[in-house]
Amino acid sequence: MSIPILETCKKRKRRLKLFGLHSFAEPGCPINPTGPFRDNIRFFIKQCAEPEDYCVKGMPIWCTLLVRDKSCVVPLYTIEEVVNHSVNPFCDHCRCTGWSNHLVSKSKYHVVIPNDRDWNKPLEDSVLNIQSHLLHGLIHCNGFGHLLCINGIEGGSKYLYGREIMDLWDRICEILRARKISVDDASKKHGMDLRLLHGVAYGHTWFGRWGYKFFRGSYGVLKEKYDKAIEILSSQKLDKIIQDFSDREQSRQIKCMVQHYRDLSESQLVTIRDLFKFMLTIKSRSALQKLVEATSAPSASVQKNSTRISFHKKDNSKEKYLRCKKFSSVIAHMDSRWPVKRLEFAAEVIVDALKEHKSEVGHGGMTRQDLRDAARMHIGDTGLLDYVLKSMNNVVVGCHIVRRGINSARVLEYTIDDIDNPVKTSEEKEEMHQKPLLDVSPAPAPVPGTDGYNDVVYLYNNTLLNHPGSDLLELATQAILDSKHFVKDLLFRDEDEQLLRFFCRVMPRLFDEENMSTETSPSGELVIVPLHATVLDLKQAAEKALRDTYCIMDNFVVTEIDNLDEMEDRDVLFGALESGAEILVRGSGIDLDSNLRHEGGSGNLIVRCQCGARDDDGERMISCDICELWQHTRCCGIEDSEAVPPLFVCPGCCTSFGPPMTDSPLAYPSSDGLLVDSATIYGMDYEYENCIGLLQ
Repeated sequence: MSIPILETCKKRKRRLKLFGLHSFAEPGCPINPTGPFRDNIRFFIKQCAEPEDYCVKGMPIWCTLLVRDKSCVVPLYTIEEVVNHSVNPFCDHCRCTGWSNHLVSKSKYHVVIPNDRDWNKPLEDSVLNIQSHLLHGLIHCNGFGHLLCINGIEGGSKYLYGREIMDLWDRICEILRARKISVDDASKKHGMDLRLLHGVAYGHTWFGRWGYKFFRGSYGVLKEKYDKAIEILSSQKLDKIIQDFSDREQSRQIKCMVQHYRDLSESQLVTIRDLFKFMLTIKSRSALQKLVEATSAPSASVQKNSTRISFHKKDNSKEKYLRCKKFSSVIAHMDSRWPVKRLEFAAEVIVDALKEHKSEVGHGGMTRQDLRDAARMHIGDTGLLDYVLKSMNNVVVGCHIVRRGINSARVLEYTIDDIDNPVKTSEEKEEMHQKPLLDVSPAPAPVPGTDGYNDVVYLYNNTLLNHPGSDLLELATQAILDSKHFVKDLLFRDEDEQLLRFFCRVMPRLFDEENMSTETSPSGELVIVPLHATVLDLKQAAEKALRDTYCIMDNFVVTEIDNLDEMEDRDVLFGALESGAEILVRGSGIDLDSNLRHEGGSGNLIVRCQCGARDDDGERMISCDICELWQHTRCCGIEDSEAVPPLFVCPGCCTSFGPPMTDSPLAYPSSDGLLVDSATIYGMDYEYENCIGLLQ
C-alpha cells in the first residue's frame, strides 16, 4: 500500500529521511547537540530535515518525515522567519506572556505539523495564521518560545492524539535546548476548560504533565491567588456539595452520581478532587463497563432512584450538558485578522451548508472536510474558513446551534439543531444552558457511569461553574479561568567537563538613561568556550553570541567582563570563573535608535487597571481618552459581546472633572448616554475587593 506523502516526495525527487514518530528527538536519536538553541536549531535542520523546493513569503522551509506506523507518515515542517524581512517583526505572544521587554531576536523558528488533509500539499502562504494545525510552535533564536496550537483527535486529526503530539513537541524542545516555552492555555474537551477541570482534579493543567507551571494570570491574578483558588475548589467535601444542592432539581442526580463512583472506587472519595480524579481515570466507556460488571450489586440509592433525569440527545449521543454561546459573543474578543462582519458571514455560510445537508439527508452531520468544501463554493479564503470552523463548537448562529464532535468513525463532524425558543435580545450577553427535562417516558434514565465523560461534564457544570449560593467558589473558579499563561522552564545542563559554559548578560547601564526604569538587558546568552580558553576568547565568544542573537547588537563590541578587570586578555579563565555562572559584560555599539528593540513593539502602552494589572495580559482593553491609561473592558463594565465605545473616560478621570452624580444638584440632559457611572463602578470595585480578599 502506497503512502501519499511518500509518493509526493518521490515525484518531487526529494531525498527521503524517515524517523520514528515516537522515538524522534529522544537523546541521541538522531542527534544530541550540546550548544545553545541558536546553534542547535541550525544543526537540526541540517541533519534531520530536507529543504523544500519552495518558500512561503520568502521564508525557507525544511521537512522531516516521521513514521507513526506502516500506513501513516507525518510531515514536520521547520520554517525560518528572519525578523528583518518579516511583516510581523514583533511578538504578540511575548507581549501577552510578560516578555515585552525581551530584545527582538534576529530569527524565529516555526515548527508545524499541518492538519491531516494537508499532508500531501505544499504549505500555504497563510501557514503561520492557520489555527487548525496539529502542532504549531514558535521558538526565538534566544531559546524563548511559545506553543501556539495543538490539535489531536478531537481537534480534527484522524491519526494523532494530543498527548502524542505534545510528547513530540516536548522532546524537540529538550533536545534543541530551548530555554522557556509559554502556552496560552485555552484547551477544552467536551466544552470543559481543562485548566479548570485538571486544576481541580490534579492541581495542575493538562499541560502540567509536561512541566508547564503558572507564570502569569490575567486580570491581576497572582500565583498566590491561583494556588488558593485551586485549594478552595479541590477541597470541597462531597457530602457538603450534596447538601448545598438539596433544594435544587439536580439534587437527586448529583447524589446518585457521587454514590455510584464511591461504590466503584476501592479508595474513599471524600473531596471533589478525589471524585474528578477517579472519574478521569475510568472515563472510557469500556473501562467503566468492566467496573460496573465487576460490582456485585447496585447501591441502594441507585435502586431507589426510579425517577431519573434525561437529557435531549444529539445524533452522536455526546456532550449532553454543554454550554452554548452566541457566535457573535465568541468572536467579539478574539484576536482575528478578519473583521467581525466577515467572520459572521462565514458562519452564516457554514450554517446554510449544514441546513441544506440536513434537509437532503434528514439526519447525521457533515465531516469537517465536507463542510469546508461546501462553504468554499461561496468563500474562497480557506484561512478564514479554518478559523471560523475552529471557533464553532456549541455556538448559536441565528436560530440554530452548531455543534462539533467525533462520530462513530472517529472523524470530526459538525451538526446543527434548531432553537425552540430563540435567544431574546435582552439575554444576548448571557450564556445559554441546555436544561434537563424530566423523563416522562416509563423507561428509566441511563444509570450514572454508562458514559464517564457525560458524568464529568454534568458535575463540572454544576459543582464548578454553577455552585449555588457561594461567592467564594465563584471567585475561585473565575481566578482559575483567568489564569491562562503557563511556562515550562527547561533546566540548564552542564554535562561536558571539557567545556566551560557561561550565561553572558549585558550591563543594564549600557542602555540609555531615559529608559532605565523600564529597560532590561537581554536574557543571559549561553556562551561555550574550551576548558583552557583565555579572557579574550570569552570576550569574542560573548560578542559573537550577542551579535548572532539580537537585532540591536549587530555592531556590539565587548570591552570588559565584570569581575575580570584585573586579568589580562591572554590569561586563562580556568579557576577564575565557575562553569555555569552568569557574567556581565560591558561594551559599545548597541543600536539604541533601532525600531527592532523590544518584542512588545515600540509603543509605550501603560496599563493601570482596577483589577491590579500593570501590563498587557492579552485580554481586551480600552484606553481612557483623557489620561490614556489602558484598562480591561471587563473591569470597566463593558461585556465581551459589546463593541468598544468610540469615546471612553475612566472612573478616575470622571471623578477629577466634577463631583459624583449623587452629589450634584444638576442633571445631565440624558443620563443614559453616559459611558461610565462612577458611583456604580466604584461600588462594584469595593464589593469585588471584599470578596476577592477571601482568596488571599
